[in-house]
Amino acid sequence: MPTLVLVAIVGFVAQLIDGAIGMAFGITSTTMLLIVGYGPAMASAVVHLTEIGTSIASGAFHLRFGNVDRAALLKVAVPGGIGAFVGAMLLSSIDLSAARPWTATLLLVLGVVILLRFSRVAILGVTRRARARWLMPLGLAGGFVDATGGGGWGPIVTTTLTASNALTPRKAIGTANTAEVVVALAASAGFLIGLGASSIPWDAALALLVGGIIAAPIAAKLVSIAPQRILGLLTGTVIVLLNVYQLATALDAPDGIVIAALVVGLLGCAVAVGAGVRVHLAEPRANGSGSASGGASTGESAAASEAPGEDPLEQRRD
Repeated sequence: MPTLVLVAIVGFVAQLIDGAIGMAFGITSTTMLLIVGYGPAMASAVVHLTEIGTSIASGAFHLRFGNVDRAALLKVAVPGGIGAFVGAMLLSSIDLSAARPWTATLLLVLGVVILLRFSRVAILGVTRRARARWLMPLGLAGGFVDATGGGGWGPIVTTTLTASNALTPRKAIGTANTAEVVVALAASAGFLIGLGASSIPWDAALALLVGGIIAAPIAAKLVSIAPQRILGLLTGTVIVLLNVYQLATALDAPDGIVIAALVVGLLGCAVAVGAGVRVHLAEPRANGSGSASGGASTGESAAASEAPGEDPLEQRRD
């Protein structure tokens, strides 16, 4: 029972992070299950079965709060489901851990790109259209990595959607979380076929699910009201630190090297976040001074600029 309570707490914390920044439920939960003693395939199966429920709850609230780009949703969800099913079937029979250093390196680079974008006044990159010709391969790769690694859909899909400038952080997070319903269903089907229902620890899956469902509406609400620049900085920081650790451990680096790499990564993220926060704090003052100079005749403009949900980053993008 104490183990199941701990698993439920992990589910709550993991879903709170995942729903708020679009990643980390699978990685956090899988890591915990591995520590408890489950094998890689078993841990990934439990996580994906749980994500059916948490993703439905999270997706429903993201849709309610307007965090989803419906045009991009199916373009990543359906290929993601195909990749997840194939990955689950493969993981049930073979070990694919050798590819983790390459995945971690790619995600680390994307994390740096995100930090650079959201720490500058002028957001780097030209806005891209969410076209199927690149969203479909993205979904396919994200689903495959997610199933084989016990997590990775958010880091790959949310990160790429944000770094490519196709969606704002809020839309990228909500779209990736909602699309994960299809990925979780497909991966679970693959694991049930590959491992068999009798091999699944259903008590752990239920405990993880309960914790995740409780956190889902809280996280979706946070995304709907949080400034987009701050969300981008938070997302980039998590990606960088997580993948610095993943890359160092995947390469069997000594503990001292791992700690040094994390310290360097943390310092770099702190510099980027500090610069981004200063830019964010300066943006409302710029809007306010412009409104004040217009006097009473610009009252409507001032009201519009201060309307709830009108983030300066979203205004500039539109």
